[in-house]
Amino acid sequence: MGFAELLLLSVGLAMDAFSVAVCKGLSMKRIDYVGAFTTALFFGVFQAIMPLIGYFLGRTFAGYITAVDHWVAFVLLAVIGGKMLWEAVTDKDEPGEVKAYKLDIKELFLLAVATSIDALAVGVVFAVQDTPIAGSVCTIGLITFALSFAGVAVGNRFGSRFGSKAEIAGGIILILIGLKILLSDLGILP
Repeated sequence: MGFAELLLLSVGLAMDAFSVAVCKGLSMKRIDYVGAFTTALFFGVFQAIMPLIGYFLGRTFAGYITAVDHWVAFVLLAVIGGKMLWEAVTDKDEPGEVKAYKLDIKELFLLAVATSIDALAVGVVFAVQDTPIAGSVCTIGLITFALSFAGVAVGNRFGSRFGSKAEIAGGIILILIGLKILLSDLGILP
């Protein structure tokens, strides 16, 4: 696999993380650079670790992993998206009150796992194609980090303007991403 293909693959793998990072940015009233960095770091690290794990698991366990990965991603994203919807609908803040962004490490962990499960299968492909793993996982991780950081900033730009409506949209987007992963892996969507 050449560098151009690796870059395209990295961007493709990072798209789910970018979308979820946009949703995280939607829930920030003001940009929180520590939160943006932490979000991007979680997504970048997990997007790099999963292909590494897949590489070492190899083809032996590929059938078991790919049999359930789409269900795991769907459930995690649906639960977190539902939580965002619930919080947006039940939020009783005064109009104009600025709510501080709360960095939830458990939620970030679940989101990072959910958005990087596909990268596990890529690691199996790397093993089969005898792709150099160190450079590949570093590239995937760095691209995901950069796009996720940008995603938080983009989400914040819209979220600060549209308040709870943006948070509702973010929750719906997470659920739809999970549904897309599920339906694609089940062969219902291309």
